[in-house]
Amino acid sequence: MNEDKFRRAAGEVADFIVDYLKGVKDRPVLPSVEPGYLHKLLPANAPQQPEAWQDIMTDIQDKILPGMTHWQHPHFHAYFPTGSSYPSMLGEFLSAGLGCVSFTWLTGPAITELETVMIDWLGRMMGLPKELLPYTEGGKGGGVIQTSSSECVLVCMLAARNKTITALKETQPDVEDCILVSKLVAYFSEEAHSAVEKAARICLVKTRVLSTDEKFSLRAETLREAVEKDIASGLIPFFACATLGTVGSSAVDDIGGIGRVCAEKDLWLHVDGAYGGNALICPEYRYLLNGFQCVSSFNSNPAKWMRMGADGTIMWVRDKNLLIDALSIDRIYYLEDDEEQHRIDYRNWSIPLGRRFRSLKLWFVIRMHGVEGLQSAIRSHVALAKMFESWVRADDRFEVVGTVEFGLVCFRLKGENTLTEVLLQQINESGKAHMVPASLKEKYVIRFTPSNWHYSEEITKKTWDIITCFAEVVLRESRGDGQGLQGRESADSGEVLGREEGVLETS
Repeated sequence: MNEDKFRRAAGEVADFIVDYLKGVKDRPVLPSVEPGYLHKLLPANAPQQPEAWQDIMTDIQDKILPGMTHWQHPHFHAYFPTGSSYPSMLGEFLSAGLGCVSFTWLTGPAITELETVMIDWLGRMMGLPKELLPYTEGGKGGGVIQTSSSECVLVCMLAARNKTITALKETQPDVEDCILVSKLVAYFSEEAHSAVEKAARICLVKTRVLSTDEKFSLRAETLREAVEKDIASGLIPFFACATLGTVGSSAVDDIGGIGRVCAEKDLWLHVDGAYGGNALICPEYRYLLNGFQCVSSFNSNPAKWMRMGADGTIMWVRDKNLLIDALSIDRIYYLEDDEEQHRIDYRNWSIPLGRRFRSLKLWFVIRMHGVEGLQSAIRSHVALAKMFESWVRADDRFEVVGTVEFGLVCFRLKGENTLTEVLLQQINESGKAHMVPASLKEKYVIRFTPSNWHYSEEITKKTWDIITCFAEVVLRESRGDGQGLQGRESADSGEVLGREEGVLETS
């Protein structure tokens, strides 16, 4: 492919993306393919000779798109929002075009510098304590863009482990590291992201999964009791993770109280704000910063709720030296003759050596949307979630479970869990909407969230109509006075099913 062909192909890709996003509403949310479908459609061996660009794009249309779950579909309500915007796409495109990899300052000065500036910008947008920001005079704080929240939790736990072992070795120099590690304990709630447990497995430390309160939040006293019990048993508490917006219900842990316990007991406190942390750019959510004076590290993922495409999660740390001490490995070919002590080598802040130019797309997004535009987008999602919540509460067949803090509503049919399970199954199998469940204190709930940026009151209402129509059939079937969706044609009441069919045929 030469320069002229590339120009034409790039234009075609841009047209394809625009047309796809405009027409995605006309596709089923979920694909109807089986595992292994693509292996049957593609050749067994790679082509020996170059293939035509148009043939590749034809395969995208005929073989790839039919196997896609459409995260940008207006009725995709699963998980959390997935950032996508034209500015982000342009940043990704330019990053790929520049073709640079950075691991030391000299391998990519602009890459390193822009990353640090973006971390400072976003931290200031959120109102984070100055101790976490990179340009605070005399401070030790700083930040880095990691691939995901999972990596943020892992590197912070590694840093906390290294800090604790180093301190213990000062008084117990003859004890093997493996013996000390075997006594370390990490704490997190039953609602914390699975990444915390995975990080603990990698770090080979013990874990305590703590129960939550009636709002699905971790309380300080629960942590204190567990920590004191382990200390009395000769174990060494070293790390705790609080969550600002849990996956299951968007609950917020008692960060202030947990922070005081961690400060008193000398635990590293990490706050996972992958989703909810984004809301801090809106001043009305700054009350959630209560307790951040005790936070050792914090992550938030603008690829979830700030119009930036994946991947890229921002992590701030109070003492960058603790992170660097845990992750630095020097080789002569990485070292640079530079007397500047404040130069940043991000290879020492993360697991990978080579790093993409991720900050470019965040720069584009912030500049082309503006802080007010990003605030407006978050507020619109929250408003739509509150509207959806009001409809659920007004229908006595349903109940809301948990508090609607951000843009997530957890709801269920009243009664046995099986009713809600069948309801969700029917909705997802229809292809008209897609949601996922959660289990909250043994209650099976459906998670609804505006998961992309095509939402409106009309679309939200249409989703609610889909839900209520399926619910009516499921409930009638459970009472034995109807045949459910499979028996639509012979159901006793044509009025409801006729209304249902009109709704379900509308995307």
